[in-house]
Amino acid sequence: MSPTPPARRLRLGMPRRMFSQLLLMQLAIAAGVVVLATGLFLAPLGDQLDDQAMRRALAIAQTTAAVPQIAEDLQRSRPTVGGPVQQEAERIRKASGAEYVVVMDLHGTRWSHTDPAQVGGHVSTDPSEALGGRDVMEIDSGTLGRSARGKVPLRDANGTIIGAVSVGIEYDSVRARLIHAIPGLFAYAGGALAVGALAAWLISRRVQRQTRDLAFSDISALLAEREAMLHGIREGVVALDRAGRVRLLNDEAQRLLGIGDEAVGRLPDEALGKGRTADVLAGRVDGTDLIAVRGQRVLVVNRMPTDDGGAVATLRDRTELEQLGRELDSTHGLIDALRAQDHEHANRMHTLLGLLELEMYEDAVEFVGEVVGDHRATAEQVTEKIGDPLLAALLVGKATVAAERGVALWVSDRTRLPDRLVDPRGLVTVVGNLVDNALDAVAGTPHARVEVELRAEGRTAVLRVRDTGPGIPAEQRELVFTEGWSTKKPPAHGKRGIGLSLVRRLAERQGGSATVGEATGGGAEFTVVLPEALTEPGPRPGPPGPRPGPQPALTAPVTDAAEEGSR
Repeated sequence: MSPTPPARRLRLGMPRRMFSQLLLMQLAIAAGVVVLATGLFLAPLGDQLDDQAMRRALAIAQTTAAVPQIAEDLQRSRPTVGGPVQQEAERIRKASGAEYVVVMDLHGTRWSHTDPAQVGGHVSTDPSEALGGRDVMEIDSGTLGRSARGKVPLRDANGTIIGAVSVGIEYDSVRARLIHAIPGLFAYAGGALAVGALAAWLISRRVQRQTRDLAFSDISALLAEREAMLHGIREGVVALDRAGRVRLLNDEAQRLLGIGDEAVGRLPDEALGKGRTADVLAGRVDGTDLIAVRGQRVLVVNRMPTDDGGAVATLRDRTELEQLGRELDSTHGLIDALRAQDHEHANRMHTLLGLLELEMYEDAVEFVGEVVGDHRATAEQVTEKIGDPLLAALLVGKATVAAERGVALWVSDRTRLPDRLVDPRGLVTVVGNLVDNALDAVAGTPHARVEVELRAEGRTAVLRVRDTGPGIPAEQRELVFTEGWSTKKPPAHGKRGIGLSLVRRLAERQGGSATVGEATGGGAEFTVVLPEALTEPGPRPGPPGPRPGPQPALTAPVTDAAEEGSR
């Protein structure tokens, strides 16, 4: 036999679900408010009813004392059961609904009373205040029990006080009115409580739907997990509200965008400034995996709208990936250049072998001398014009790649750049991007040609790259510098539209500019001005870094590239 399962114990306390807790709390608040309001209403209600009864008794007493016949009869007759004062007082009592109407003389002797046996006797309460000329309102007990009383002085035709009038309202009737009002008051209170309970239930149901019927502990755990996740992931997260203001930034987003907590509550344009990054975050640019450049970083941005009208944008840093992609492109270019050199070297070896087999030794010697001389002259020509070895190696290598693609790459005769660059690698990036774009633009066109000009004007470096391609329409000359904008197919490693944006940002960061216009004879001409790009003549500041070793690309013939492009 299976053991008897343990009995489940009844758990007392607050329910776990937020819907139930919120409903109970609202019901408790509504009930408390109703009870408090009812108590606050009942507390003064008894006093108000007492005051009304005393004022009514006082009014009846004043009306009675104002009857002249009563004062005259009080002076002419005796206090008897059938006397005129008793008859008039009883008439007024019955007409007003009072419990009693007592007329007394200056000695406190009753001349009228509801109980005829009390006529001629002394009143049971002190009449001195009324006989002294003051009106009196009070709740007191007498021969007929507890009542609300009003006492006024009785005056003759000359205004002399000759007695007093005391009128009483049965206190049981006042208490009955109070008790009679309680059921109606409770009915109103119950109705208000029912309305409050219904409103509490509707609000709780709405909260239940919006919170997906989670418990407070679940929401607290979710918030803690969200904070840990947002600040622990290696992707930037930016949350925006329905008005487009920044609502949340995690640590990675602050690092990638270069902003802090002061951006919270501001529009992207205010926090980041005008630009593509702000446009993407604000939703003015549609698409997935949108490219944006922030400072020196290349970011991939995805924006997803939320149900409340806001949006969440994720940021990924592609700077290193873009650098690796460009290095991969450069490596492919060098491989292509080496392949071209290998092909050209094989042709020359075959030519030399043929000359030797034909015993044309003098022609063979002349052929070898020309080849070696051309290579040496090419390297010397580039290094004479460009003093920085990195730039010289870059241009000779690009010339070989250009020759393979059927493009003539020329270094302008006006090129003069001494070896005094402050940031050689930055200029290599600028030149490499512009030359690559020019080669892509002219590849496959007849008489394709790219010309590079580098000049130093004091400490300013001026770079111009001209090509014989189709050129850039005037309306698109600013768009080409926008990150993510390109007319070419994306490469295998990612997206295009980064190089020219980086070129302009690098130039502007140094206080310069990057523009594009129309070259003489057609095609595009890119001009980059870099102020303070060179040091003052003399020793270069800082410890000298290691000089790059011999570059294989220096042996690539620029003139041969031109000849290859013309063939």
